[in-house]
Amino acid sequence: MGSATLETRDEEFARRVAREIDGLYRYAHWLIGNEAEAEDAVGDTIVRALERRDQFRDEASLRAWLRQILYHRAIDRARHRAHEVSVAEVERDWGDERFSVDATAVLERLETRAELVDALAHLPVHYRAVVVAHDAEGWTSAEIADVTGISLAAVKQRLRRGRMMVVNALASGEERRMANREVVMSCVDARARVSDYLDDELSADERRLLEAHLAHCVTCPPLYASLVGVRDLLGDWHDPDSVIDDAMRQRLVQRAASASHEGG
Repeated sequence: MGSATLETRDEEFARRVAREIDGLYRYAHWLIGNEAEAEDAVGDTIVRALERRDQFRDEASLRAWLRQILYHRAIDRARHRAHEVSVAEVERDWGDERFSVDATAVLERLETRAELVDALAHLPVHYRAVVVAHDAEGWTSAEIADVTGISLAAVKQRLRRGRMMVVNALASGEERRMANREVVMSCVDARARVSDYLDDELSADERRLLEAHLAHCVTCPPLYASLVGVRDLLGDWHDPDSVIDDAMRQRLVQRAASASHEGG
């Protein structure tokens, strides 16, 4: 009886894991950018989860636990990428009040999947993971903090910088220096707050000052429009390559079932 009950429990756990496959694959594909490697990362995640199912507590979130496993597997696979956007260069650009971009060119590039994937691929993986999780997959900052094991403040910092990196990557070749007029809030202060403004996390006074700045500044509105476009289009983007076909789903479900029986 005990053995049968254990087997039933293991099979039910495997079924619960299998129900999360689509979301896991979509995130892995965003993060890694390669169909085969994304499938492998999800498969590794399933096996690891079933091997360690005794460590999972039913009162915890299975989705969050699986995301955490996948995050570390995907980070390992995507860690070594060339031609990444420099964090220091992005901070330097966005800290320069003369810096701006051609928002129309940025948003036009976003309409092409290859351009978007290329821009994301230029982000250091730890920043790409946060931007994709938040803006493409809709995870909250708190959920990302739990999955990545970093503080909420660090998540917001990576989100702010990552969004700016996407804009810079999309705007490469389109950046230009522009004169600025005197405004209430400096461009440096405005750009430090604009990511929180996107997420409606500013106080009423900060919001008022930032909106006044955006109403009069020459260089910041195109940057802000590009950030909004990146955030919104990532959220609305339905990438057919990030959707599991039936054959792949079946392979992953079978892998989950096989791992469950091997570990039972």
